[in-house]
Amino acid sequence: MNKLEEIFERILWDSRLVVLLAVVASIAVGIAMFYIATVDAWYVLSHLIDYSSTQLDATARAVLRSATIAHVVEIIDGYLLGTVLLIFALGLYELFISKIDMAARSEKSSKVLLISSLDDLKARLAKVILMILIVKFFEHAIRMTFDAPLDLLYLAGGIGLIALSIMMSHSDAHQLLEYNKESSEKH
Repeated sequence: MNKLEEIFERILWDSRLVVLLAVVASIAVGIAMFYIATVDAWYVLSHLIDYSSTQLDATARAVLRSATIAHVVEIIDGYLLGTVLLIFALGLYELFISKIDMAARSEKSSKVLLISSLDDLKARLAKVILMILIVKFFEHAIRMTFDAPLDLLYLAGGIGLIALSIMMSHSDAHQLLEYNKESSEKH
């Protein structure tokens, strides 16, 4: 019976390797998002020559400016999404497969890429996703038309909620750091 249990536990333990599919797919899609955002950035930069054209009147220049700002926001969104996917892939790998030795030795990875628990991964992803949502809000705010004073109040309320969410995410991080410091001092 012991041998059967050992074989079963070995199969259970090795089943964690299925996470490699998610790791590889997340890295591939993350790289694709970086590629898409970079191509978008290239097109925005290539169209900047049009902005300085003397043939544009003030209205056309304002429309081009608004469109360019909206595209820049979309580019930021693409890079943030690529970052989420890379953090997710690295976190899954560290949690289920193995610690990344190069990341542990690197001074640059200490804050971003070292994942020690599922809660740590969720917290890191939540912050980047919050940034994506803020960028999306900004994108909609740029395109918003203000037909009534209430529209401005809605925009101000949205900005206030964003500020509150950023403040709360930072206070959670500081509480987590204090908790980790206290835990390590006990051990």
